[in-house]
Amino acid sequence: MDALPKSRTQSGRREQTKLQNRETILAAARQVFAEMGFAAATVRDIIRATPLASGTFYNYFKSKEEVYQALRDDVALAIRPRLREARLAAASREELLSGGFRTFFAFVAEQRGAPSAVPETSRFRMDSPEVLAGFAELRADLDTAIAQGLLPPVDAQVLAAALAGVAFELAERVKADGDVEAATGFATALFLGGINALPVRD
Repeated sequence: MDALPKSRTQSGRREQTKLQNRETILAAARQVFAEMGFAAATVRDIIRATPLASGTFYNYFKSKEEVYQALRDDVALAIRPRLREARLAAASREELLSGGFRTFFAFVAEQRGAPSAVPETSRFRMDSPEVLAGFAELRADLDTAIAQGLLPPVDAQVLAAALAGVAFELAERVKADGDVEAATGFATALFLGGINALPVRD
């Protein structure tokens, strides 16, 4: 068998080094943001937490905001398959709603203690390609559910926005107390029956 051309081998090594450097920076940023908080952390703090030179950092990111967004985009990529699987497995309206919410909130609860991995809309761009692709999948799955009769014939885009809004806001509650079932029950009841269906506090 012929050996690979030297240029292809070198190109493969360069790509591997790029991926390793990017992951090194992201891992350091997770640690720094968790220990110091986003506001207090600086690019210099992130660089110090890596074995890389400062110039290498700027080959990949222009600012700590870009690093933060990259972490969020990685989260969007990680959660999307789980959410899609839960929605497509639903056999009823309640399963469609509760399955999606439970999957999302369970993921948030898993990430407690890792602030950079939990949705925080104040610093989270909602128009990155990864996030937009997640919303597109949600709308497509809602359209399918409507066609199957699991949902009434409503505007799927508006419903997707409402579901995402409630999920992101309640995620902050789950991030604080870790109560996945309480958040899932509340959100599901809200969409199934409106305010009148919500449990009354004692």
